Amino acid sequence: MIGVDASLILSRRDLQFLLYDWLDIERLTTRPRFCDHDRASFDGVLDTCARIAAEHFAPANRKADLNEPTFDGEHVRMIPEVAQAMAAFREAGLFSASQDHDLGGLQLPNVVERAAFAWFQAANIAFSAYPFLTIGAANLLRAHGSPEQVEAYVRPMLEGRFFGTMCLSEPQAGSSLGDIRTRAVPQSDGSYRLFGSKMWISAGDHELSETIVHMVLARIEGAPAGVKGISLFVAPKHLLDASGAPGERNDVVLAGLNHKMGYRGATNTLLNFGEGKHRPDGQAGAKAWLVGQPNQGLTAMFHMMNEARIGVGAGAAALGYTAYLHALDYARTRPQGRRIGAKDAASPPVPIIEHADVRRMLLAQKAYAEGALALNLYCARLTDEQQTAEDEADRTRATRLLDMLTPIAKSWPSQWCLEANSLAIQVLGGYGYTRDYPVEQFYRDNRLNPIHEGTHGVQGLDLLGRKAIMDGGAGLSLLAETILATVGRAQATPELSGHADALAATVARIGQVTQGLWRDGDAERALANASVYLEAVGHAVVAWIWLEQALAASGQSGDFYEGKRQAARYFFRWELPKIGPMLDLLEARDDTSLTMQDAWF
Repeated sequence: MIGVDASLILSRRDLQFLLYDWLDIERLTTRPRFCDHDRASFDGVLDTCARIAAEHFAPANRKADLNEPTFDGEHVRMIPEVAQAMAAFREAGLFSASQDHDLGGLQLPNVVERAAFAWFQAANIAFSAYPFLTIGAANLLRAHGSPEQVEAYVRPMLEGRFFGTMCLSEPQAGSSLGDIRTRAVPQSDGSYRLFGSKMWISAGDHELSETIVHMVLARIEGAPAGVKGISLFVAPKHLLDASGAPGERNDVVLAGLNHKMGYRGATNTLLNFGEGKHRPDGQAGAKAWLVGQPNQGLTAMFHMMNEARIGVGAGAAALGYTAYLHALDYARTRPQGRRIGAKDAASPPVPIIEHADVRRMLLAQKAYAEGALALNLYCARLTDEQQTAEDEADRTRATRLLDMLTPIAKSWPSQWCLEANSLAIQVLGGYGYTRDYPVEQFYRDNRLNPIHEGTHGVQGLDLLGRKAIMDGGAGLSLLAETILATVGRAQATPELSGHADALAATVARIGQVTQGLWRDGDAERALANASVYLEAVGHAVVAWIWLEQALAASGQSGDFYEGKRQAARYFFRWELPKIGPMLDLLEARDDTSLTMQDAWF
């Protein structure tokens, strides 16, 4: 298979800067879990992923987009390149990259695994969905499953033999998980039978693996209404025989494929559990086993959901990043027009990057994509602190800060890297929206991410309605404290002191506005503009991330570092001021949307 230019997928130089110059991940190798690693081993993994992404994922991206999976009533058909890419991923041991040695893993830091996986998300977001969900399901079972479930399912998943899914949404419920109807009927042998339908299940059916391990939310008969009555189950596509090998088909049936505007190379399904087409042990109902405690399923599933939210944000960042690199390459090689003031009409046209407005669009893309990728790597670094920091206080701090940042890490890249994709199309002009160039596909693929794993509205409610006020606002206070520590360092750096002062003022105002929104306890009014709150706080967080990058670049010479400083300057001059009108709206507790009536539309 012919590879593609890896430099148009991601920037290896930027990853090096983020991981080593900024996040200083070499310090992690002093911890027992990571002591077998060093910079050379980290670089080896990153180089391997860049190569596999360029050779097996990126070349099939367009073909998979034009040749979606099909369903003939019995089997899903897809292009052979999907299986080839999964084989390359599996043979490199990447399903278990961050897992324990005793599970066959490499015990890589999560931040290295996240950076490595970004190559695949940028190269082919649809193909990357299969390992993305499998690794997430394995992590969920590791955290909440029984030893028997770990042995039966997690090991084969980390070997890449079994794939995984998350089955939450239903046709009538969508994001309102308290309204799910899938039933779980207890059996005399301790198992359950599931009856119901699950919608929008990515990677829900295929023949890329020996079987598919579905993580399913359902209600045990007699459970309380709402989210307090939800339990979590593992329901494999095939039942395992005495040796642990997939055997008899379970009563999990593909009812049909959904056809989306993007991610077309990955199956997206409607699954019926308990349709009766397959009857394990002669009975209808998908045979399943409880994971964790009854009625605690949503709490357990949040382990996978929060991981997936950050992963969706990372995918959005990767798609914004690769589109930016393609637009930059085009702008450097596409001659059109002449400099303002040029008098000689016979002079040769200049590359469009010579035009200030094109540089504006490229600089915005750079600020969005590099800022978003940095934010998601920072979150991954927090998970390493959460799991391996020696001091319990440091682990608690990392957990609280990660909770606060998760809705932002999901939604900010999904919004602003989509804007980066739109700008990439604009840079290419008329060619941008044709299928002769990949930027239109990057846009379509990324348009799904503002919806994946909870819309902006859902994330805004989570941030303002839970994370910012829980424990007396401890999470928001910690975030402010962390940002202001960066501000303090930047204020001592003359070229960054203005940025630092502007960010400090914004952080203070966010705290004041948050208190004002809740001053009378009217939750409906406080949360009416939660999406605006999410965007305002998200912009402040990414400004902080850019200040961190500017500090890491301070005193360094060369074009790369000048580019970092200029992107930080752009964010503080062009983007940070956007927060002011948002906070004005929130401070006024504007009720325009809240008081709008159905009949007035």
